Amino acid sequence: MLKLISLKLGVALSILGLLAACATQPHHAQTDYTAFKKAQPHSILVLPPVNDSADVKASSSMLSQMTQPLAEAGYYVIPVALMEETFKQNGLTAPAEIEQVSPAKLRDIFGADAVLFSKITQYGSVYRVVDSTTVVAASAKLVDLKTGDVLWQKTARASGKEVGTNVDFGSGSLIGMLAQAAIKQVAHSLTDEGHDVAALTSTRLLSAGPPDGLMYGPRSPKFGSD
Repeated sequence: MLKLISLKLGVALSILGLLAACATQPHHAQTDYTAFKKAQPHSILVLPPVNDSADVKASSSMLSQMTQPLAEAGYYVIPVALMEETFKQNGLTAPAEIEQVSPAKLRDIFGADAVLFSKITQYGSVYRVVDSTTVVAASAKLVDLKTGDVLWQKTARASGKEVGTNVDFGSGSLIGMLAQAAIKQVAHSLTDEGHDVAALTSTRLLSAGPPDGLMYGPRSPKFGSD
């Protein structure tokens, strides 16, 4: 009887261990690159991100840092200044209005192979009673300007805790932690930490490579390896 109980207990523990191991392993949804491989874009037009956050600086801050990861991925990126001035001359300044321009019209004006739409869902300080940090979250979608097909899409986020700006201002007491959180929130606002965090978010969002990044562009030495 004791042997039977011991055997059942061993089996149960094994199953629990297996379930725990599965739960701790990160899961990435399989990205479909079929349309991306068929289109093989060489140049990308980056549109101003639509800003769904409360910070009015979010769109310009994010936009200023989106070209670098795309260029490093091997793509030619239409200069941001040229893009902004072209839309301005045509009376379009709001990102939401710019997104309404048809793919065919964008291709006719800029001659790019694909366009990158993006949206900022969170940008700025987050206060959580005993802690405070800056969070930037965004999504992006790459669309073929010839066919209008979605080639790739992804979401990414980053926080101030990842850019090395956290300082211990208080003790381990509750009052100390509350004071630390308040001071950190003020520091985030004064130093515009969001811009640094946006850089990390942009890199995570737009870098090439597995498991869910962009495919390498024709200017990358890794082109054709994915």
